[in-house]
Amino acid sequence: MSSRGAFSEGVRAGLPFVLIVGPFGLVFGVVATDAGLDILQTLAFSVTVFAGAAQLTAVQLMTENAPVFVILVTALAVNLRMAMYSASLAPHIGKAPVWQRALAAYLMVDQAYAISHLDYENRPDRPLPDKMAFYFGAIAPIAPMWFLGTLAGAMLGNRIPPSMPIGLAVPIAFLALVGPMLRTLAHVAAAFVSVAGTLLLAFLPYDLGLLIAAVAALIAGAMVETWTTRREAAP
Repeated sequence: MSSRGAFSEGVRAGLPFVLIVGPFGLVFGVVATDAGLDILQTLAFSVTVFAGAAQLTAVQLMTENAPVFVILVTALAVNLRMAMYSASLAPHIGKAPVWQRALAAYLMVDQAYAISHLDYENRPDRPLPDKMAFYFGAIAPIAPMWFLGTLAGAMLGNRIPPSMPIGLAVPIAFLALVGPMLRTLAHVAAAFVSVAGTLLLAFLPYDLGLLIAAVAALIAGAMVETWTTRREAAP
């Protein structure tokens, strides 16, 4: 298959996610303008950061007048999963040209990772150019929709009726991704610890419970993975 064909495959795989990413961007646009950002600042936030969950977390902390250090650390903690995503994809696209890897890193979002990782696992012998083409194809419909959603939310602001449940796009987006990815005991353990920790520590100010829960989930997942590996290697 040509790289053009692989790109088209990626586009088809990514298209269904625009139904979630658009409302997700809309939510961020509304929240950001409510927090005091103007339209240009809101759109620049999405273009430069390009990380929905981290952006929402940062804006919410800004509205609570949290210290800058807390905002930065919490946003980085929310995005720690991107480091794991990158490590997971490295065996497949790690030998691509630097500019392609840099662009892939900037465009790394949950949806692009989930789609590409599944394809790479199913077809590990696919040529590197085809793998990169598939990745960029997967993100091609998603990135513009995120920016358009952000712009629409910033422009509409409070004119969106409260009865319209656009906020549901955020949990639905992550549930649609997390569910199929819970393939091992380590994944389940990390997910359970993150959810339980976030709920139990919800009383902490500045969403610090989210930061602690994220770190605890990483540790739990690593410990279970180590235990599982040792158990499988034992005679």
